[in-house]
Amino acid sequence: MSDIAFVTDGTMAVVGLIAGLIDMSVNHCPHEGCLAKNDVPAYNSLALGETYFQDNASGEEIYFRRDTGLAFGPFQNVWGLSATTDGEFWIGAGHAYTMHLFNERTFIQFHAMTGLYENGGGHDLGGPIEFRSGIELGYQARNGTRIGLGVDHRSNSGIYSRNPGLETVHLRVSIPIK
Repeated sequence: MSDIAFVTDGTMAVVGLIAGLIDMSVNHCPHEGCLAKNDVPAYNSLALGETYFQDNASGEEIYFRRDTGLAFGPFQNVWGLSATTDGEFWIGAGHAYTMHLFNERTFIQFHAMTGLYENGGGHDLGGPIEFRSGIELGYQARNGTRIGLGVDHRSNSGIYSRNPGLETVHLRVSIPIK
């Protein structure tokens, strides 16, 4: 699992930010403005996954996320909340950047969110402020429904003296909001 931790330790948030900034400079700045407000498709998502703490499977997670219909440049506003079978709870908000890969149906999405964490009977991640970042590869059906496989990482990014991470490997289904 240490390979998953490397992929999600904030590296994917930085990769997503860089890709989004490049997209912003090429596709948004010359037209409507770099961070101009724009409408994008909104989604309600439900993800189920396995959590990993220090390279060991530790439980399951259910995660609801709302990708709002509002973006600034290519960065879509998102918020979400999750709970694990270990009693952990996380709620937060941030941004997602979605890029189509080979056609309009396949996509990769990066996200970075700031939130509050309660360890319940689960793992001590160092403090109540925890950042969630990740990557998802997926497919979008003709009706707009998306299905994706993703990896998320939660940690406090070193703002507390103790900074272990919690990873989730998940399957997400996202239903468009009309």
